[in-house]
This record gives sequence, structure tokens and C-alpha cells, in this order.
Amino acid sequence: MTTFRLPQTELTASSVILGMMRIPGLTDVEIRALYGAARDAGVNVFDHADIYGTHRHECEERFGTAVGLTPHEREHIIIQSKVGIRDGYFDFSAEHILRTVDESLQALRTEHLDVLLLHRPDTLVEPDEVAAAFTRLEEAGKVRYFGVSNHTPGQIELLRASVQQPLVINQVQLSITHAPIIASGIATNMAGLDQSLDRDNGILDHARRTGITLQAWSPYQKGFFDGVFLGDREHYPELNDVLDELAATHGVTPSGIATAWITRHPANIQVVLGTTNPTRVAEAVAGSRIKLSRRDWYRLFTAAGHILP
Repeated sequence: MTTFRLPQTELTASSVILGMMRIPGLTDVEIRALYGAARDAGVNVFDHADIYGTHRHECEERFGTAVGLTPHEREHIIIQSKVGIRDGYFDFSAEHILRTVDESLQALRTEHLDVLLLHRPDTLVEPDEVAAAFTRLEEAGKVRYFGVSNHTPGQIELLRASVQQPLVINQVQLSITHAPIIASGIATNMAGLDQSLDRDNGILDHARRTGITLQAWSPYQKGFFDGVFLGDREHYPELNDVLDELAATHGVTPSGIATAWITRHPANIQVVLGTTNPTRVAEAVAGSRIKLSRRDWYRLFTAAGHILP
């Protein structure tokens, strides 16, 4: 497993993250097996959110109960969770942040989160409230580092004007076929070309410039929860041909190559897996060790339908 020091932190993190959103359907034995397979493969980052599950904190509760982390094991993993999405609205108030973190810690059976992310942008945010909440959490030893998810550079800078702690993570949607944070920059200034539209105000370049680590959620999704591109030869025949070819060349699976396409980027983008299948975790980890050539990286990019002007 490829690991690296997360900028602005003392954390050494794996390039592949295991997302825990889909574990409610598993037994405790299956959750332990999934966790064990991830750890055996070198994964040390586990991603949660208070809203994951059929009720708030369900996935955190299931993880905390099933895995039963020992103090020694807890020292060797990174647990991150998210806050801010409520039933029908977003809430970055200090009260909600503080209460939710306490609930998450209880559910996870741990004394601290390594990383807390603000989930989706709350346009009613009061940055000073967020700053106060973060400082209380840090001083109490409940959260080590802070970040965001699905935020634009402008939204991050608004928070940074008040928040004393560095914002170290921005978790965003990214896959070969859903890559506006990359594709728009490649086609910049091309009038009449949809790909050239900057829909996120330069998330990728901002992250690299400010030392923010990007985490890619839905790394195999075609778009916004409309299925995976892997094996979809009706809509992505050329892409799947190239994935199969490169998988055979490198001795991995197509999902491994799809992972490698993300981890190849010099921004050190982490891949957040949503699978509950231990074998697929191993396949993704195997792919993360591959450094695709520039030629093969761009072959995948264009086979997915993106344009090189």
C-alpha cells in the first residue's frame, strides 16, 4: 500500500480509504472481516459520517461495536467522520457540530476523531461559529485535524478567515468519467466546449497550492449515483477496452486501473472505496501501487469521453 504524510498534519495515511457507508447490511462478523482485509492490505483510513445508515450514527455504531478497537490498534488507524447534513437542511452551527461529535465518539467507542469534515456547504454558515466549535473540540482533545467535503476554494477561504486550525482535507466526487475538477483545466478557454466550464472554481489547483489533500468519493461511478462505468460497454466501450488492456499489462483488475488513474495524479489524491467486499478492497489497493505512464493516463482520460484540445 502506498502511504504518505498528509500535508499540514502528523498523520501518515494510505492512498486508499475504506468508506463505511454501506455496512448496516453486514453482520458483525462480516464487518470485522472487511476491516481485517482492509488492514491486511495496508488501509489505515476509515471514513464515516453521522448520517450514514438508516438512522443517524448507525454506521459509526456498527463499526464501533463490531470492530472493538484496542488502544494499540486505535493508535495505528485514522478515523474520520463528517457533520453538517440534517434532515432536509444543512447545519454548521457550533451547537450542532459539538453535539454531533460527542455522539460520533460515543458511537465509534473512541475518545477522538483524527479528522472531522464539514460535509456539504452550509450557505448559512457563520465562520466564527465554526471556528469556536473547532477550537473547543481541539482543546478538549476530541478532534485532531479538520477539513471539508464538497467545498469550493471560495468556501474554504471564507472558513479559513476565521478558523485557526488548518483545513487539511477536501473530499470531492472524482472518477475517470466524472472528472470536472481535472477536465475543465485541460480544456480551459475553449469557447463552446462544455468541458471548459469551470464548475468548481479551481478545486484541484487550490488544493495543491494550499496543501489540502483531496479525497475522491465514488471513484467508479459514471456520474452522480447513476451506476459504475466498470463493465458498462453500452456507454463506455472504449474505456472498458483500455481498462482491460492495462489491467492485463499490470496484472491487476480493471478496478485497480481505475484506482491507479486517480492515485497517479501528483496531488496525492486518496481514493474512498464504498465496497463491502474484501476482495475488491484488495483489488483497489493493488491498483494504487501502479504508476501509470502519462500516455496511459491520458488514454484513459480520452477513452472516457474527455477531450484533449
